[in-house]
Amino acid sequence: MGRFFISLERVFKTGFINFFRNLSLSIAATAVMVVTLTIVLFAIIANATFNNTISQINDKIDISVYLKDSVTEQQRKEIINTLDSLNNVKSVEYISKDQALEQYRADNKDNLDLLLAISQTDNPLPATIKVKPVDPGRIDEIKSVLEADKVKALQSDETSYSGDRKEAIDKITKATAFFRKAVFVGVITFAVISMLIIFNTIQMAIFNRRDELTIMRLLGASTWYIKGPFIVETMFYGVVAAVSSLVICNSLFVVQSQAFDASSLGLLDMDFANKYFADNFWVFLGMQLISGMLIGALSALIATKRYLKFHQTKQRKLKLK
Repeated sequence: MGRFFISLERVFKTGFINFFRNLSLSIAATAVMVVTLTIVLFAIIANATFNNTISQINDKIDISVYLKDSVTEQQRKEIINTLDSLNNVKSVEYISKDQALEQYRADNKDNLDLLLAISQTDNPLPATIKVKPVDPGRIDEIKSVLEADKVKALQSDETSYSGDRKEAIDKITKATAFFRKAVFVGVITFAVISMLIIFNTIQMAIFNRRDELTIMRLLGASTWYIKGPFIVETMFYGVVAAVSSLVICNSLFVVQSQAFDASSLGLLDMDFANKYFADNFWVFLGMQLISGMLIGALSALIATKRYLKFHQTKQRKLKLK
């Protein structure tokens, strides 16, 4: 057991020394990993920010069903109960004619002409049932209920989910789905690119130290003892890249908060993004460290395995000759 720990210490020490011995290669590989981890982190924060914005927009999306004055209380309750039983319905709110008039006056308190016009007649506003969906992208189930002949006969006008409003809701839903897919594809793409570059960097390091590795092999060094320093070296790339990535992101958020107005950045609420980053800083640090070390270790493992396999094949050929 003591020999194992001595060997393990040597592997870590050699890997650490190799990081500084191949400084130019180390900087190149680390820089690529920094870019990858930074992009992944920004993608996660942007996705959370976008989801928060979409959630706020979705909370404001509802379908208004305008009822005829002749609708009885029993008929109204039947519609509400039917809608409330649907899986995609978050809430159902009934607004009476008097409540609708009161809301109208509150919304137009600064417009004297409209207030005067509404006061000259009996309350023209219909009683309304407001339906808030869980997912605006799956609104067909609600529509099928509202467009049934029995329910449609009780409506004084078309539901609010039509025309420009319907088109706007559909566009938001499609944009959300597209963005989530784009984030996933982007993260995978950059992770693969990073692994390929680190893989090639390790291949170059192995090529530079091929004589040393050959001697180690001839002296009977075990496979893990040969692979170990490279894996430790690339895991160190990951540690440095993870810390650098967090520093870069934090600096960018600080600069952004001083230079930009959050409201000028459209759907990306930078105030939320900044808070989300600060609240989850330690989670992101752990995630970046694990991701960086994992990417580095896998790349080194594949590269060294390939080299050792090639070396063994070459030796067999020499023996056969």
